[in-house]
Amino acid sequence: MSFQAYLDNIETKTGLTPRQFIELATEKGFDASTKATPIIAWLKEEYALGQGHAMALVHVITKGPHIGDKHVGRSGPHGDKSDTLWLDGKDSNPNP
Repeated sequence: MSFQAYLDNIETKTGLTPRQFIELATEKGFDASTKATPIIAWLKEEYALGQGHAMALVHVITKGPHIGDKHVGRSGPHGDKSDTLWLDGKDSNPNP
């Protein structure tokens, strides 16, 4: 599953965009200095997200929307179209 697909799947499951999760995380005091464990616990407890999905959100909460180019432009299930993740909702993504 591509990084963007994880985020889109989270939105389908929870009804919240990645940007909304960043805002909620900020309200909880999570930021770039927060370790993954408390964020994962919060996402599991409040949104029933598993490890893989939670780690995708940990990345955008702690590092922002940019990802490495290792999988960018690759075909197959792990390929992403861009090194910048779309955080404002899958239905508004200009490059689905």
